[in-house]
Amino acid sequence: QVQLVESGGGLVQAGGSLRLSCVASENTSNDYTVAWFRQAPGKEREFVSAIFRSTRTYYADSVKGRFTMSRGNPRNTVYLQMDTLKPEDTAVYYCATGRPILSAIRNPPMYYTWGQGTQVTVSS
Repeated sequence: QVQLVESGGGLVQAGGSLRLSCVASENTSNDYTVAWFRQAPGKEREFVSAIFRSTRTYYADSVKGRFTMSRGNPRNTVYLQMDTLKPEDTAVYYCATGRPILSAIRNPPMYYTWGQGTQVTVSS
């Protein structure tokens, strides 16, 4: 079974940047979707971004224009470049893989492999 490991979280001031990495233990086929989710204390896990079946990238409205998700080389690595961070971006960030249909890419239960998460804290 594929394992995912996130890294790159930390403490940053509002307006700053961080780049998260997610490394998979093996390459996945092109029909898999890789996504980033986040969960703040007391809140539900929410969608951040996804590369749908190695084609198009989708973002939550709350991060659009500030975050960029990309696939690295080797292709078992994905990144989340986070710019112009805000205190409300504070959360544990998780990467996940699965095979959801397009209309379900924002739904956490559609993903069956998750990393352990990395903490991002944005101070005001």
